[in-house]
Amino acid sequence: MRRWRAIKKICLKTLLRSAALIIIGSALFAFSFNIFLQPAHINAGGVSGIGQLISHLSGFGSVALWSFILNVPLFLLGLKSIGKNFFIGSLAGMLLSSLFLSLSENIPAPDLEPLMRAVFGGAGIGAGLGLVFIGGASTGGSDIAARLLRPVLPELPIGRLMLIIDIVIVAFTGIVFGDISRALYSAVCLYVSSLVIDSIIYGLDYSSMAIIVSERYEEIGRAINSRLDRGVTVLEGRGFYTGQEKNVLLSAMKKRQAAELKALVSEIDPDAFIILSDAHQVLGDGFKRYNKMEL
Repeated sequence: MRRWRAIKKICLKTLLRSAALIIIGSALFAFSFNIFLQPAHINAGGVSGIGQLISHLSGFGSVALWSFILNVPLFLLGLKSIGKNFFIGSLAGMLLSSLFLSLSENIPAPDLEPLMRAVFGGAGIGAGLGLVFIGGASTGGSDIAARLLRPVLPELPIGRLMLIIDIVIVAFTGIVFGDISRALYSAVCLYVSSLVIDSIIYGLDYSSMAIIVSERYEEIGRAINSRLDRGVTVLEGRGFYTGQEKNVLLSAMKKRQAAELKALVSEIDPDAFIILSDAHQVLGDGFKRYNKMEL
């Protein structure tokens, strides 16, 4: 019974965290769009970008309304493909972003140059979408398309996938508004947005990888096991110049443990050779498990 309560508490905590990320991210996305981009007709891509173009061409409805209308068929098409939990979270993200887009339509916009609008708007939208993605959802549109393409193109970060999809939408911005500069500013916005998305999503998932060469490798390996609670692999190496056989230690750890590792190794062998580098998305025991639908 006690274990079941603990599990329920963890599940509730995870659910609340995801809900908070989706709400905050959706609000940040909507406010950044209306405050920075919409006044200068800068396109953010995705369904909101298409909604912006349709609203301008038809003279009917708002970006929020068209975003909602366009997202409905996309969600229906992706219902079986994206999974129940992601679908529910993304549906909430779509509804919230549409709601916040509507609520923030009349907020006074600051007087900024178009380039500054593109940069700050792209950063705000990227931060908002990144938070929504970390919450296990999306705001719909090209977000869902990028998520669906992720297992097929795992070598491309999700920000880059969205950038490719949105380039086509941005190309139409210059045509619809009859001003090529709008398309160029929109491209700047998309680029900044993709960088911020990747920084938020993947920047929170960096670990450190250590390569250690030392005559006292066994003692260092035991210390890493016991004091850092991290696994160590012994690799067989050979010095190129001397031809001497050497044992090399390889270990992955949380980034915050890197300083402790350096102190530990230096304490045991001040002459040890240490290489520390960033390791992106370490998967396996002690770290995350692979999930084909994960970012």
